[in-house]
Amino acid sequence: MQSANMLLKKFVRSSVLPFAAQHGMKKDLFPVSRTLSLSLCLKQDNSCNPSEKLDLDAWKKVMKSGLQEEVSETVSEHKELSTLAAAREILEMWRLAGRSVPENISEEQLKTFMECPSKSAKKKYLRYLYLKELYKKNDRRKMDEKRERRLETEERDSKTDETRRNSFICLWASCMDRAYSWRVAQSMIFGQPLVFDMSYEKDMSIREVANTVRQIVLSEGCNRRSVDPFHIHFCNFKDDSLYHKEFVKQYREAWGKLLITATDQCYTEVFPKDKLIYLTADSPKVMKTFDHDKIYIIGSMVDKSIKTGVSLARAKRLGLETAALPLEKYLLWNAGAKNLTLDQMMRILLTLKDTGDWKAALEFVPKRKYCGFVSRPVHELKKSLNLINTLKLGKRQEELRKQFTKNYSKKLMQK
Repeated sequence: MQSANMLLKKFVRSSVLPFAAQHGMKKDLFPVSRTLSLSLCLKQDNSCNPSEKLDLDAWKKVMKSGLQEEVSETVSEHKELSTLAAAREILEMWRLAGRSVPENISEEQLKTFMECPSKSAKKKYLRYLYLKELYKKNDRRKMDEKRERRLETEERDSKTDETRRNSFICLWASCMDRAYSWRVAQSMIFGQPLVFDMSYEKDMSIREVANTVRQIVLSEGCNRRSVDPFHIHFCNFKDDSLYHKEFVKQYREAWGKLLITATDQCYTEVFPKDKLIYLTADSPKVMKTFDHDKIYIIGSMVDKSIKTGVSLARAKRLGLETAALPLEKYLLWNAGAKNLTLDQMMRILLTLKDTGDWKAALEFVPKRKYCGFVSRPVHELKKSLNLINTLKLGKRQEELRKQFTKNYSKKLMQK
């Protein structure tokens, strides 16, 4: 009988009690379990011999011990829930009072808070959770702002694309392109030639060649939009060279439709030598006026190390006339090289061709390279500077002579 009671007790604890606790039926389960145990005992008692007696005292002790364990478990669960709820209410009051308390706190964090040994430890833990929540909010806010900015830029770009796709603007752009192309086509027949010397590929690195091609592309765009464009010639230009590859990369499909003349011949073979002028910053001869009957040559070279004399030596080997822009004549030049980029040279030559005004043409020189325009001729400025230097030097020599005589007289008196 006792073994049956133990089996029944184990069965109730292992399967029936968890189910009842999950569905809130624990209180109703005790009388049912008691009746089941009584019925089982009675059946076993009837089956047994009449001489055997029922041990009711032992059965009562077993049932009371099980009931006390279950009641203690329910009481501990209620106590834990009540303490968690009380702690959560305290934290809410602290947060409303203005303390550094997080808005959302989980049960594990709440248990960790309650397990802190001292009040200062609890405050530090709450501040840690508060800062952690604040950082998460800031990160979320930054992500939202970034998303909004991206959406605004996309919306703005879509609006600009819509305006670009406007039929009137497209018609205007196509008409202007036709007009520019017509001017360049006329310059190829009647215009003044301008030569780009493409023989400096060996003197440059791949990066410098790419920079050179980008500057030539800008020069071609300026020339195409000008009122009276040049007829551009690419001389010493070879297929499958670095120049050619970079031009194809820049122009893509438009490279074959470009209104220029590209040849692998030297400019001395295409034009007469007496009409050629090589523009180089190393030339001793200064260019005074723009000559519409001459053919100017620009060296297609960008060198970061500033290799002086390369283009001048090439022009001398070919027996060509050279010229340099009168930068010192019109500009108060700062310290630095007088080399200009290819697109700046193109703008200067186009302005000189249209106006003949050096001051207007040299406006395209970068402002960082000069202080301003010269108001008087350069030789007069040099004379005045030399006079000031001689005067300063003379005063200094006079002061040194007086100091020497004074010290010498003191030495004689001491003797």
